[in-house]
Order: sequence, then C-alpha cells, then structure tokens
Amino acid sequence: MIEINWGIIGCGDVAEVKSGPAFQKVENSNLLMVMRRNEAKVKDFAQRHGVPLWTTIADDIIHDPNINAVYIATPPSSHLTYTIQALKANKNVYLEKPMALNPNEANQICEALVNSTGKLTMAHYRRKLPAFLKVKELLEINAIGNVLHVGLQVLQSKNELFASDKKENWRIQPEISGGGYFYDLAPHHIDLMLHFFGEIDQMHGFTKQSNNSHVEEMVNGILSFKNGVQFQGIWNFNVSKVNQKDQCIIYGTNGCIKFSFFGSKVHLISKTEERVFEFNNPKHVQEPMIEATVNFFLGNNKNPCSAEEGLLVIDILERLSSR
Repeated sequence: MIEINWGIIGCGDVAEVKSGPAFQKVENSNLLMVMRRNEAKVKDFAQRHGVPLWTTIADDIIHDPNINAVYIATPPSSHLTYTIQALKANKNVYLEKPMALNPNEANQICEALVNSTGKLTMAHYRRKLPAFLKVKELLEINAIGNVLHVGLQVLQSKNELFASDKKENWRIQPEISGGGYFYDLAPHHIDLMLHFFGEIDQMHGFTKQSNNSHVEEMVNGILSFKNGVQFQGIWNFNVSKVNQKDQCIIYGTNGCIKFSFFGSKVHLISKTEERVFEFNNPKHVQEPMIEATVNFFLGNNKNPCSAEEGLLVIDILERLSSR
C-alpha cells in the first residue's frame, strides 16, 4: 500500500493542535519532517510530537525523496513561493487558507498545478466537521423548505483582537496576511457558503478601515447565488465585548437553521419541529479533512476542496474588501 509521507512547512500555532498531530493519526499517513525558521522552536515541536526529522530550510522538505506531500501552514505571503516549488517537485500539497495574498497569486498556483503530477487540496477543514455536515444534510433534505436568504454576523472586540497591534502581529499586516482579520476568518465563512449554495451570480462589498492600520475594521458583504439564495454578511472587528457574536442563520420557506462557525451545535426550527443537534469536534479539528485529503492523494476519493475553490474564495475576499 502506498502511503502519504508528509513534511510540514510552518509548524506554528495552527500546526500545534488543529492539524499537525493528525498527520500521524490518519491511516496511510506519516509525518516525517517539520520546518520552521526558528531552530529552537522547530526542534522542540519535533521532539514533543515525535517527528523524526526537523529543519529550518523549506527546500529540505520540498526535495526530500521520501516525502510525497507537503502541508504549507505559513502566513499567506509565502504560500505562492512554497506551493509552486512543491508542485514543481511534483509533491502533493495541502494548503492553508487563504490560498494566497490575492487572486493573481492564486491563479499562478492553479497554473502551476496543471503542469505538475502533484495534487492540491485547500485546508477549508470545516467542510468535514460534524456540525457543518449536518447543516448540509438538512439543506439537502429540504428541512426548512426552499432556502431564501442567509444572514451572517461576525462581531468581535477590537480590544481582544488588536491587543497586539505590533510588528509581530502578522494578521494585521496586509503584505503578510492579505487583509487583516477579515482575510483570516472570512475564508471559513465564504467557503462554506459556496459549499452549501454553489456558484455566485453577483456580489457587492462595503468596508471601513481601522484608523491605526491599513486593514478592514468592518466589511459588509452581499452575495447573490445563481440558485436565487441571497447572502448578507457583516464582519465587524470593533464592537464592544458585550456585543460579540458569531452567528449564521439560513432562512427557508418552512423555517431556519442557526449555527456558529466556532461552535458545535446546529439549531433547526421548522413548521414541524424545533431541535438542537450537538456534536463533539475531534481534538485535532483538521483530522477529518486531512483524512479526506490523504484518500484523495491516494486516488480513493475526489478532492474535498480544490485549488479552483480556493481561488474563488480569495477572489470574493478581494471583491468584498474592495482591494
């Protein structure tokens, strides 16, 4: 049996619990090497997680003949370089969101993929979490009738998010992150909307920038899907702590579905029933997506989230934020 042997480029906070250990837990998957520029931190990561090899040089992973898949978990500013290098080496790639800094870079990745024998999956892992699988199931069985519109509110306190308005906070540096906390959080939301409702017909966005940084403090996005579903999302990163909210409501002709993107409950309210579905997320939340990715790389199932879908998400982010 062919196995997927991984190298991780960028073993920081995301790889610590959300994803890293899952590469050793999934069947037919092994984690052979990790890379981070800080030698002390990458050595510590490898020792704590039982990874046999570590390095401070990405090329060591990209050109290792024993590694056939690379997880790129660096900030978005280096996604283009590392992904293209990996694809040129014909490695499979599991790429963190957002796909790149902008649609132009994402397009370059898609073009490189055409000329590579490697495959690429986007790490939009919420697609495989039980709560969102339930939402998709409820939509498919018309539990709330025909879907009419979706309302999303992501309201977060500036005092908490921007507590580290310093040089090292790469998420509020557009040249590294692409566009602040909107670019960090909204890919999860936008990807699931596309996963649930399909292609978009029109979109409009309105923004307000933060006074002390060049990133969006507030984004108001409107999407019209080809199937007639309307979406309005508000992302506000300057609300009072008492007003913080993470809520999505899908309205249909016979009821609604309520859920949180960072929660594990789904609330169904229809003409015939009111019910709350509760789920337990895996300890390593990306494990179900990594399992699906490994099976895709092995040729056992279709791509759980393609490069083209990643490109579409980054294109929507740019259009909504008027970049």
